[in-house]
Parts: sequence; C-alpha cells; structure tokens
Amino acid sequence: MNQSVLSTLAAGHPLIDIDWTVALQFVLFLILFIASNSLLFQPYLRLRERRRAGIEGAHEEANRMTAQADAKLADYEKGMAIARDRANEEGRKVRAEASAHEREVTDKARTTAMKALDEAQINMRGETETARAQLMPQADALARRIASKLLGREVA
Repeated sequence: MNQSVLSTLAAGHPLIDIDWTVALQFVLFLILFIASNSLLFQPYLRLRERRRAGIEGAHEEANRMTAQADAKLADYEKGMAIARDRANEEGRKVRAEASAHEREVTDKARTTAMKALDEAQINMRGETETARAQLMPQADALARRIASKLLGREVA
C-alpha cells in the first residue's frame, strides 16, 4: 500500500468525513425518489396493472364466450337431433301410408283382374256352348261324310 494512506490511517484521520453534504445528498435522494416514484414508477405500475387486468378480463371474456358457444352448440345439436327424429318419424309415416296405399291399389287391381278373368271365362264358356250347340247337329253329318270318304263307302 501507499505510505501516505497508511500514515493517514495511523494519524487517526477518517477516510470519509460525515458532514452536512450527507444530509444534502439524502435530501436530494428523497426528492429524486419522490419525483421518480410519482412521475415514472407509479404510472408504469398502473399501466402494468391495467394491462394485466385487461388481459385477465379478455381471458375471462373469452372463457365466457367459449362457454356460451358450447352451450349454443349443445342446444343446436339437441335441436338437430329432435328435428332428425321428427323427420325420421314423418318418413316412417309416409312410407307406411304409401305401403298401405300400394296394398289397397294392388288389391283393387287384383280384384278387378279376377272379375275380368271370371267374366272372360264365363263369356268363353257361353260362346263355347253356343258354338257347340250350333255345330253338334252338323257334326253327325260331317262325321258320316268323313267316314264315308275314308272307308270309300256309305256309312249309315
């Protein structure tokens, strides 16, 4: 170490004198602290608090809106399921009515066809009997002529 520093320490003189400048520096520090606090730090802290509150508010709003959207989606899906069930039920009713109508029309057509067939058979039997009645008297004469031609002689 330096000789003068050692001699100063040995002489009993302090390195730092505490006098009125310390008080002045303390007062300047307090003034600067108060000014910085009110003009710099507090506005900054208020800004951070508002930003945090805004972000948390936005998160809460987003969560609330998400919950509302989920609830609306669930209601929509429930309504769609109800509408789908109703539509399926209506489809079943329409198919059942169509099937019943088809059976009714088919039965009517079958009945009409059976009546027409029966009438045609009755008509055919009647015409056959009429034709038979007209041809029977001629059949004996015709049979004799054919037999005569085949035998080559007169058949009585």
